[in-house]
Amino acid sequence: MSKYNILIAGNNDPISSKGIDLLKAEPSFSVEVNMNLKAEADMIEASRNAHAIIVRSGAKVTAKVIEAAPNLRVVGRAGVGVDNIDVGVASKRGVVVMNTPGGNTISTAEQAFTLMMALARKTPQAHATIVSGKWDRKSFQGTEVYGKTLVVLGMGRIGAEFAKRAMAFGMRVVAYDPYLSKNRAESLGVELCEDLDAAIVQADFITMHMPLTPETKHMINAKRLASLKKSCRIINCARGGLIDDAALAAALTDGTIAGAALDVFETEPPPADYPLLTAPNTVFTPHLGASTEEAQENVGIEIAEVIMANLLHGTVVNAVNMPNVDPQTLAAIGPFLNFGELLGRLISQISPARSNVLRINYSGKVGSGDTTLISRAVLKGFLERATGKEQVNYINANGVADNLGIRFTESRIPEPTEYQDLIEVKVSNDTDSASIAGTFFGGDPRIVKVNGRRIDAKPEGTLLLIENIDRPGMIATYSAILGENNVNIADMSLSRDKSCGNALTLLTLDSAPSAEVIAKLEQVEGIRRIHCVAVS
Repeated sequence: MSKYNILIAGNNDPISSKGIDLLKAEPSFSVEVNMNLKAEADMIEASRNAHAIIVRSGAKVTAKVIEAAPNLRVVGRAGVGVDNIDVGVASKRGVVVMNTPGGNTISTAEQAFTLMMALARKTPQAHATIVSGKWDRKSFQGTEVYGKTLVVLGMGRIGAEFAKRAMAFGMRVVAYDPYLSKNRAESLGVELCEDLDAAIVQADFITMHMPLTPETKHMINAKRLASLKKSCRIINCARGGLIDDAALAAALTDGTIAGAALDVFETEPPPADYPLLTAPNTVFTPHLGASTEEAQENVGIEIAEVIMANLLHGTVVNAVNMPNVDPQTLAAIGPFLNFGELLGRLISQISPARSNVLRINYSGKVGSGDTTLISRAVLKGFLERATGKEQVNYINANGVADNLGIRFTESRIPEPTEYQDLIEVKVSNDTDSASIAGTFFGGDPRIVKVNGRRIDAKPEGTLLLIENIDRPGMIATYSAILGENNVNIADMSLSRDKSCGNALTLLTLDSAPSAEVIAKLEQVEGIRRIHCVAVS
């Protein structure tokens, strides 16, 4: 008799047959494959008795679906992104969400490289004339990639594979990635450029492999397009939204750049009046990065294996929302896991560029037990801005750090110092460093040190960190600027090293100041450094 019900759900996009066969071969499983679940109501009805749900991108596992499935234990995404799964509600319900982050690396790298070659040689346009009965060689003179400068934006797994292929074609490869260390760049054989604008102005070709975050949205905009060589060509197989599509259409139309090849768009599918569709010198494909037989077979088998291991043995692999740990331990360290992630996210926003060392120091009771999972939580929070939330989890955090050339160390002092429990996170590169430390007061998390200075702040809302010369009138000056721009200060913590020395102020704000407000603050004489930090 079947013990577990598995629903493989979709909208005409099943996982590979080998993955399905693997699940069906297990006597404990009853497997239903339903590829006609377009409406949420249909998905809810099909999921009511499911212990596991497997989807690709066509089916949505919404909050209502999860809440209507009392037996649900695990949701698996045969792919990388989990934006079609309500991970927050799943976590509250204790439902593990898993993905397959490595299965389509080669497939996507090859698709991006194919688009670059097709764009350089105008292959799709030449093909269209042949099948229409024409023979026009003069209109389709292309350009070689040999000897050209390729700028890779994002040197994760896919970016590294693209770079490897480009170097085999004799291209000079320049990499921009705020989280890639110099040592890792050297091992990959690429030139590391620390400034985005300085990198792209060199480019004959640009290929994009960054996650879509608030920082990377429209990273290629009208201003940056105007700075490019007229011979530059852009390839994007990563995420729609990295490029401002309207600005790109204008740049192509007026000849600011030579061409663009896109597998992803800001709006998918693009509507009939989408400006890019009528722009010249383009190559488009409908989000085919992972659409190879090998990639689909890989992710189908991988998701089947991790679902099977979870249901039969309780093993958690490639989970995006929880570690592999027994319930008793999780209950004890749960608050520290959440706090560790928070500290990681905070330190990532004040850390120096190209940080290649991350060190965690534990003292007090928290340092008396196994801190492995807490350390992974810190790493996860720190790396999310580099990789995107869907790319890093408790399981793969160490591997992602290794891939970026970030060395991780930790130390534990079980004896309490001035705090009963303290977690301090420090990141550094060859010349600079930043640190943040936190503890719990009455069960509530508090930030108690920043860059070695004592402060006291609740980690909530927007934090504005200001380092300045300690002299009269500084607080009044930057407070006035915030007030004039309707930015309210909810709380303030002050620290200094000595009288008339260096001061540090941590402001808790009710709203995030705009880039223009930050620019005004940076112009204040005596302010040495400003960081605007989003807590959530």
